[in-house]
Amino acid sequence: MNVETVMQELEVLGKERTKKIYVSNGAHEPLFGVATGEMKPIAKKIKLNQPLAEELYNTGNYDAMYFAGVIADPKAMTEVDFDRWIDGAYFYMLSDYVVAVTLAETEIAQQVADKWILSGEELKMSAGWSCYCWLLGNRRDSEFDESKLAEMLERVKNTIHDAPERTKYAMNNFIYTVGVSYLPLHDKAVETAKAVGPVEVQRNKSLIASERIQKEVEKGRIGFKRKYVRC
Repeated sequence: MNVETVMQELEVLGKERTKKIYVSNGAHEPLFGVATGEMKPIAKKIKLNQPLAEELYNTGNYDAMYFAGVIADPKAMTEVDFDRWIDGAYFYMLSDYVVAVTLAETEIAQQVADKWILSGEELKMSAGWSCYCWLLGNRRDSEFDESKLAEMLERVKNTIHDAPERTKYAMNNFIYTVGVSYLPLHDKAVETAKAVGPVEVQRNKSLIASERIQKEVEKGRIGFKRKYVRC
């Protein structure tokens, strides 16, 4: 399949209702409004295809950019490629659920995520913290530096309330993910969550990591790891 064929198939799958939901979350034209589950049959036919993924991502069409993440070959991507993708990610569904997810399947994930976290740019920071969430939820605890993650928890505690909107979400999720998926720092994550308290975001909403962690404790899910990063 080539880029024109994929775009045609995505357009057929588009729904106006889904499109409105995406727009309400920050997507903008061009887009078709394709539910992610509807993309799976096309992905099965293509499997991994990095050249095609690059073409689709470059269209600027939200559905095509999302699908690019589904068929991307992370091991074929360099740091320069990921920097280019994050520069094209214009809202959080792309930065956190396409770019960060794809990055999390590489060996350079932590070094690139570290750079983005320090960038001072909202969506890059959000993608960096989100990448760590995807990593922690999938990789063995032994693959991480405990002291480094402890320092990151301290950074979150000291800066989350002054962070940009989407970065707040990702940082709050980082506390939660460490508390649930990284056993060596479970207690510290719980302490951090309590110290941070409610994190105020737009629409009069509060993010409370401590409550989310406690719910997972009650379900016996501490230590949870997912088998795959991408579905």
